[in-house]
Amino acid sequence: MSRIPVVLAGARGHGRWHLANIRRLERAGLVRLAGVCELTPLTEQEAGGEVPEQSADFGALLDSTGARIAVVCTPIPTHTDLALTAARKGVHLLLEKPPAPSYAEFRRMADGVAEAGVVCQIGFQSLGSHAVPAVRALIAEGAIGEVRGIGGAGAWVRDEAYFRRAPWSGRRRMDGADVIDGALTNPLAHAVATALALGGSTRAEDVDGIETELSHANDIEADDTSCVRITTAQGHPVTVAATLCAERAGEPYVLVHGSRGRVTFWYKQDRVLLQRGGHGPEEFEYGRTDLLENLVDHLTTGAGLLVPPEGTGAFMKVVEAIRRAPDPEPLPDSAWHRVPGESRRAVPGIDALVAAAADTLSLYSELGAPWAPRTERPLIEVSTR
Repeated sequence: MSRIPVVLAGARGHGRWHLANIRRLERAGLVRLAGVCELTPLTEQEAGGEVPEQSADFGALLDSTGARIAVVCTPIPTHTDLALTAARKGVHLLLEKPPAPSYAEFRRMADGVAEAGVVCQIGFQSLGSHAVPAVRALIAEGAIGEVRGIGGAGAWVRDEAYFRRAPWSGRRRMDGADVIDGALTNPLAHAVATALALGGSTRAEDVDGIETELSHANDIEADDTSCVRITTAQGHPVTVAATLCAERAGEPYVLVHGSRGRVTFWYKQDRVLLQRGGHGPEEFEYGRTDLLENLVDHLTTGAGLLVPPEGTGAFMKVVEAIRRAPDPEPLPDSAWHRVPGESRRAVPGIDALVAAAADTLSLYSELGAPWAPRTERPLIEVSTR
């Protein structure tokens, strides 16, 4: 089998991970790094091997390299236009999450890709975990009884330099365009997408309403400490709490509450804990299918695509609700402090609040956080049209 030519758009920042992954699959004989699209060309050291063709003109690079797959890991507001450029040229896509900064842009991308007849995989790597179908099977067989709700928790630390890593970092809008680079929509977006996936609420029409509480301790526009509660068509709530201002960094997880037990899934570790009445705790570890490898497999053998755009519609309704919500409120100075020697801000007590939100399916304000914003209004309903 000849190796599939791949072009990578955005090879610095998180793009370095994609570059290393492409090189891994190159060594396995599956793909060939045909080109890199960057404003400033990569050095040989940055390229991690022989330097491929490089250009700042994405469309021209796709033409000159004969690429069959494009991996797009560029600023969020550029995703839709770059995806459509590739689609119009018949090039298949691995599009980094979040796929778009608004539901309208997501639909423009997804509809354009479908019309062009190419395949698009959205880069939620956690949804390649073999734990996802395993947990769904546990739920389906009634291992924990009836699902009461699903919680997600992400307590991470990010220093102040993180919010200066790029001009769009920590922004809600830039130059009149949506960005929506918040905790729940970008760094901890996997917590939201995975929680929705475990409950079978992945499509846009699976979401009935969304409540948001958005705030920030850092000097940014977007949220760094936030929570969201999603009302699903299945009838159970999905509550996800996140912060980039944790006192101590923790492993993010999703918690499925059942009438007779619960399942905890640490999605970065592919690790599952099953707890239920009449049984001792059971732990499982799973493998993971790489999403680019799955895309290659789909194109060469017809294997099922793991994360097509329609499977992220529910997540994009959450992005849209956050986009339409009032701008995040700055936390009062009394609610956070600088961590000595670490150039970062921490919110005392937030680690426990994040865990409590996932455990009780409550919002920060309902847990008594004195700084939590609370806007009394109906659930945000986001049109699927």
